Amino acid sequence: MLDISQHKTPVDIKQEDFGAFRKVTNPRTARLLSYWLLGILGILVILMFLPWTQNIRAKGKVTTLTPSDRPQTLQSRIDGRVEKWYIQEGDTVQEGDTIVFISEIKDQYFDPQLLLRTREQLVAKEGGAMAYQEKIKNLESQIRAERANLDYSLNKARNKVEIGRRKVRIDSAEVEMAKIGYEIADEQLRRGQIMYEKDGILSLRDLEARRNKAQEAAAKLVSAENKLDNANRELINATIELNSIEAEYLSKIFKIESEIQTANSELFKADEEIAKLNNQYANYSIRSRFWYITAPKEGQIVKVLKSGIGENVKAGEPLVSITALRPRMAVEMYVKPLDLPLMKIGAPVRIIFDGWPTIVFSGWPGASYGTFGGRVFSVDSDISSNGRYRVLIQEDPTEQAWPNAIRVGAGAQGFALLKDVPVWYELWRQINGFPPDYYTSGQDLPMLEETGGKKSEGK
Repeated sequence: MLDISQHKTPVDIKQEDFGAFRKVTNPRTARLLSYWLLGILGILVILMFLPWTQNIRAKGKVTTLTPSDRPQTLQSRIDGRVEKWYIQEGDTVQEGDTIVFISEIKDQYFDPQLLLRTREQLVAKEGGAMAYQEKIKNLESQIRAERANLDYSLNKARNKVEIGRRKVRIDSAEVEMAKIGYEIADEQLRRGQIMYEKDGILSLRDLEARRNKAQEAAAKLVSAENKLDNANRELINATIELNSIEAEYLSKIFKIESEIQTANSELFKADEEIAKLNNQYANYSIRSRFWYITAPKEGQIVKVLKSGIGENVKAGEPLVSITALRPRMAVEMYVKPLDLPLMKIGAPVRIIFDGWPTIVFSGWPGASYGTFGGRVFSVDSDISSNGRYRVLIQEDPTEQAWPNAIRVGAGAQGFALLKDVPVWYELWRQINGFPPDYYTSGQDLPMLEETGGKKSEGK
C-alpha cells in the first residue's frame, strides 16, 4: 500500500495454481466433509446407547484368606544363644520340623540336670507332706484314745462319788442308830443311878453294867460320827477328783489339738511349696521345649533374620520368616466410603495382577483380556488408616483359575462389576460426580448376600 517493498506482487495471480484454493472452492469437498462429520456423529450416537457396565475400581495387593496362610516370622520365646541351624533359605519344611536350636544364657537354667533335681526336691517335699499327714492321723488317734480314757475315768470317778454318797448315807444312818443307842443307854444309866441311890433296888453291879453300856454307846456314837465324817471327806475327795480328771484330760486333748493345728500349718506350707515346685517343674519342662524352634505349618523358609552361630537372641525377637506353600489366595482392595454400600458379599470382581499382560475395557468386561474372576468374600466394618474400607476378594471357582505364580504381596487392581447402563448415562454420571447406581434387583446381576453366616443368592 505504501509501496515501500522492493518485491512486487504480480497482478495476474491465478487461484487455480494453488491446491488449497482449488479444494476450498470445490463443492465436493464440502459434501465429503459433511458426510464424515455426520458419520462420526452417528457413530458417537450409537456408542452412547451401547451398554456399559458400571464398576468400582480400586487398587490392592495379593494376600490370603486365612491368617495362618500369610507370611509370618518365628520368634524365640526365651532369651538364648543360637547354637545350630537345621535349615537354609528356600528350604521347604513340614509342620514340626526343627529349624534352629537355642541354648540358655541365664545362670539359673545352666544346670543340665535341672529337671531331675527339681523333681527330687518335689519328691522330698511330697514325702514331708505325707509325714505331716501321718502325724496328724496319729494325733487324731491320740485324741480319740484320750477321749475314750476321759469317758472311762469319768465313769469310774462318778461311780466312786456315788459309792461315797451311799457310804455317807449308810454312815449317817449308823450315827443315828448310835445316837439312839447312846440316848437309851444314858437314860438307863440315869434311872439306874436313881434306883441305886434312893430305893436301893438296883445293885451296884447292875449300875456298873449300865455305866459300861452307856460308855460303849458313847464310843459307838463317836465312832459312827468319825466314820460319817470320813465318808463325807471321801465324797468330797471323789468329787474333786471327778472335776480334776475332766480338766486333766481336756488339757491333754487341747494340747494334742494344738499340735494338730501346728502340723496342719506345716502341711499347708508343704503343700504350698509342692505347688510351687510343681509349677517350677512344669515351667522348666516347657521351657526346655523352647530350645528347639519348630515349623508351625508346612511352608517355605523365606529369609533367615538372625544369621550366624553364637549370636544372642531376646525373647520375642524374630529369627526366620516362613510362608505357606499352598495358601488360599485372595486380593485385598480398598474402596472409598462412597462406594462401600455397593460392595455386597459374593459380588463379581475382575482382577488384574501385576506382571500379567492385560488389555482392559472396564465398561466391557467381556472384551477385556488378561483379567481374572473373583467374588467379594468379606467387607470390613471398620475404616482403615488410609481412609478407605478393605474388601477381600476370593477366587471365583466358576471362571479361569488364578495364576499359580502369583505371590503374597504382589500388586493387583480390581473392578467390582455393578449395573449395566448406557454409555451416555455413565458419562453424565461421571461429569456430575454421582455414585454408581445402587440396586438390589437380581435381574441385572446375580448378587450373594450373607445371611446368618451363610451365603445365598440375593433377590
